[in-house]
Amino acid sequence: MTTETVTTETVTDEVRFDIDDRGVATIVIDRPRVLNAVDRRTHDRLNEIWASIEGDDRVRVVVITGGGDRAFCVGADMSSDAVDKTGLQYWADLDPNGFGGISLRATLDVPVIVKVNGYALGGGMEIVLGADIVVAADRAEFGLTEPRVGRLALDGGIHQLVRRVPYTQAMSLLVTGRKAPAEEMRRAGLVNEVVAAEELDAAVERWVEQILACAPTSVRAVKQMVSRTSHLTAQEARAMRLPALMAALDSEDSVEGVAAFQEKRKPVWPGR
Repeated sequence: MTTETVTTETVTDEVRFDIDDRGVATIVIDRPRVLNAVDRRTHDRLNEIWASIEGDDRVRVVVITGGGDRAFCVGADMSSDAVDKTGLQYWADLDPNGFGGISLRATLDVPVIVKVNGYALGGGMEIVLGADIVVAADRAEFGLTEPRVGRLALDGGIHQLVRRVPYTQAMSLLVTGRKAPAEEMRRAGLVNEVVAAEELDAAVERWVEQILACAPTSVRAVKQMVSRTSHLTAQEARAMRLPALMAALDSEDSVEGVAAFQEKRKPVWPGR
């Protein structure tokens, strides 16, 4: 059952952010009048939020979504000053963390679930590519539509898509700028689950509960091991002595997990 208790809540302009008493952080890009397009101010706020999550050991999982019922995010706000930049100017100003501060972020050690309630286009699609689990409404559509306005998906869209789905599936989006329905993206392997719009919240909650059933230190170790060793062979990756891995191996969580199994009860994770 979803808890409504909130221990931390921040509402700044058009981004809503809260952390409930389970350690579930929720981020809502709340600009429905422009289909949740991201301007510079929104981007900067998102970067601040991701940085705060990185420094908050309470957070065990993040859910990011869009406000309203039409769009998750349609990328950069073309009505803002971003559209006045040339392609070279935009490229020169790229954020190392990627679009929305997350599409290329390599230092976040908690899993991110993206709840796609509508259009995920351009930078919105890049946010999807920066997440770990993707749950979409059946009405959702995905696409890197930048070529249709003479631009490019420079915040990881091009390079990540060809790594996440089969080559021909990726290229069918990249060189056409077309929108693909959620079910097509599920078949391609980008989306984990597609449900009716009215079932989206419940579906995301199921994924959240499955993550919360695991030891926090183990989940952080898994995320860190995956995100920081993707350039290595499996043998090289196994040899990496990453901080979250070492912490998990010598954690109170590991003791509690074994004890709970032996005593045939649910574990109560210390989170350390």
